[in-house]
Amino acid sequence: MAENPISPTIPLDQDGVFHGFLRLPYSRDDSAWGSVMIPLTVIQNGPGKTALLTGANHGDEYEGPVALQELAFLTKAEEVRGRLIILPYFNAPAFRAGTRTSPIDRGNLNRAFPGRPDGTVTEKIADYVQRSLLPLADVAVDFHSGGKTLDFVPFAAAHLLEDAATQEACFAAMTAFNAPYSVQLSEIDSVGMYDTAVEQMGKVLVTTELGGGGTSTARSNAIAKKGLRNVLIHFGILEGELQVEPSVPLTMPGEDCYLFSEGDGLFEIMIDLGEAVEAGDLVARIWPADRTGVAPQELRAKRGGLLISRHFPGLIKSGDCVAVIGVPGLPAES
Repeated sequence: MAENPISPTIPLDQDGVFHGFLRLPYSRDDSAWGSVMIPLTVIQNGPGKTALLTGANHGDEYEGPVALQELAFLTKAEEVRGRLIILPYFNAPAFRAGTRTSPIDRGNLNRAFPGRPDGTVTEKIADYVQRSLLPLADVAVDFHSGGKTLDFVPFAAAHLLEDAATQEACFAAMTAFNAPYSVQLSEIDSVGMYDTAVEQMGKVLVTTELGGGGTSTARSNAIAKKGLRNVLIHFGILEGELQVEPSVPLTMPGEDCYLFSEGDGLFEIMIDLGEAVEAGDLVARIWPADRTGVAPQELRAKRGGLLISRHFPGLIKSGDCVAVIGVPGLPAES
């Protein structure tokens, strides 16, 4: 396989605190010998576990970047046992543009794994992380929220896996994160996901959905910071006591947890995030955008549970996710 052109400007394996970049050569109209510079911090202190910490996998999701910028700025080497590899702006071009996907190649980094060393900018980033950073890691924390188009109750998530030991470790790390909700998450489409790449390598993964609407809040940022520190304490990389508050366990047992729009129009949500819903309850209505006097399309819950995600903008298109229902209790309790 071809060599990846990305190179770190700082050491990945030396004790101390290092701030630099992953530099990806990128020749373009405004810079013939230009580069995409992806901010990187490595903090290492002796032997121990390695945590690979990423935010802005999608560029319009901000809790991860906030929490990771603070961690990189404040953490001293002597506070660490092992190593932190911090990428607050995982998909740096998308982050700088404030968009879900890269403005360079329209690449969705979270659907680009395992990537290609001779591919697009997004594919090169995925390949470098897959082949050069993930093998170093024991645990990966990848922060997500709803971006500009979705809003979520704040949750940490883990997946059911074929390897029982890895699954148990992922669920333990999710529990340690201690978000207000803890979800056994079923993905609509897991092909090419960073999550899948991490889990297939037998690494522990914690992912999140901490809000949405293309911004963050004081509450969602605080949840991200607390959860990140809890996970690092859980793995012995930082010292301290876990901050633990009640967390609502949820599962998503099937596709009937999802509702999708079959038309365009004006979006009206009928229940708020975190509220209970029964099968058949009205969740949302879609009004015509071009006329009056026409009945709206009604979208009803296919099963009971809690509303954990909703479409965010006031307009909606056919095929958009309208809402997601989570079912209280983890599988062992159901």
